[in-house]
Amino acid sequence: MKRNVKIQKGIQRFFLGMLMLTIIVSSSLVSLAADNSSEELLKETVENTLQECAEMLTTSIPEPTCGSVGGEWVVFGLARWGGEVPEEWFETYYKNLEEYVISCEGILHPKKYTEYSRVILALTAIGKDPADVGGYNLLEPLADFEQTIFQGVNGPAFALLALDSGNYEIPENVTGSTQATRELYVDYILSQELASGGWALSGDQVDIDITAMVLQALAKYTERQDVAEAIEQALNVLSELQNENGGYFAYEAESSETISQVITALAELDIDVDDARFVKKGKNLAERLLEFQSEDGGFKHLMDGDSDLMATEQAFYALVALDRAMCNETSLYNVSGKN
Repeated sequence: MKRNVKIQKGIQRFFLGMLMLTIIVSSSLVSLAADNSSEELLKETVENTLQECAEMLTTSIPEPTCGSVGGEWVVFGLARWGGEVPEEWFETYYKNLEEYVISCEGILHPKKYTEYSRVILALTAIGKDPADVGGYNLLEPLADFEQTIFQGVNGPAFALLALDSGNYEIPENVTGSTQATRELYVDYILSQELASGGWALSGDQVDIDITAMVLQALAKYTERQDVAEAIEQALNVLSELQNENGGYFAYEAESSETISQVITALAELDIDVDDARFVKKGKNLAERLLEFQSEDGGFKHLMDGDSDLMATEQAFYALVALDRAMCNETSLYNVSGKN
């Protein structure tokens, strides 16, 4: 009799264990399905937003030319998007740029060499050679180390992004005193890291936008231990500075541009937008950025403002970076697909 009771209890424990296992597996499957559903919804929303935004940009900028707004960033973003943009729109940009380069005899700016980096990125994205624009080699200025770092840490950061976008060799420096190399640029950036982590153009307070831009540039150098450590420290700082609503308060206001730069940095580093470090009260950076979209398809600089072209350009290429990451494509700045 006791043997039968033990057998019955054993059977009961077995079936109870099976029931608990079924509940756990079912819960996991439901959770996984919910996560997949959420990711798919975000992906669909991002793609629809990009389509609306692209139409707004090409309509409002019929004559793209050399410039920090209405120029290279919108050209770069649209080219990396991969959606349907009339080829003649890109050709108009190149024609206008070529005329501008010839008119200024190849000198885009006597001091700000980020001008060259920005143009190189756009040219690479549309399949044009930055080494020959109206007879001028726009890669040459980035060979001058001293002049490139003149602006501060953003100079070498964007120089790296530009050079790495097409795996370009750095030309010979024929004007300055120090021949630039990728290693020198990386070393300089690391030398400017703040004690608390992150970077700034000046002072000892972390500049979120600049830090995100630097991370974008350093993303391809993580095999260096000192780079990997600096990146990790900066990510921790960016996580700590993120608002409870998923955005960022910088320059005395919460702006969409700051969110855009951090999204782009995470995408370059192959970090999911739903990474726990960057989700606050259930909201991630992309979800917060999308709340800045205006009815005309563009994006606002401030939540209570109107559609702003600079904010729209940055939001667009940030969402392109996110979309490419979700589709397992090469990163935004990896135009050649080789690095």
